[in-house]
Amino acid sequence: MAVTLPGYQGSGFKFENKTVGDVISALLPYVYVFAGLALLVMLIMGGITLMTSAGDQGKTKTGYGMITGGLIGFLLIFISYFVVQIVQVILGVKIL
Repeated sequence: MAVTLPGYQGSGFKFENKTVGDVISALLPYVYVFAGLALLVMLIMGGITLMTSAGDQGKTKTGYGMITGGLIGFLLIFISYFVVQIVQVILGVKIL
């Protein structure tokens, strides 16, 4: 049973006759691009924090934490992409 978005019939909304899965499928590529940009920002901010720490242990730890957090977050998004690909193959449903 497909669940459609309520209240948009006749409005010209791009997803008015689409299912929730179609909307999520349309948004996923943008999520992956945003995750890549967020990783880049986190790496740059962490690197700048490390360069400007001047030996301060607290700032150094903060810089490494930013880099580690960015990489772990991107790794989770990266793994989710492959999980989506596996779900597509197993269920035979086009998601991306």
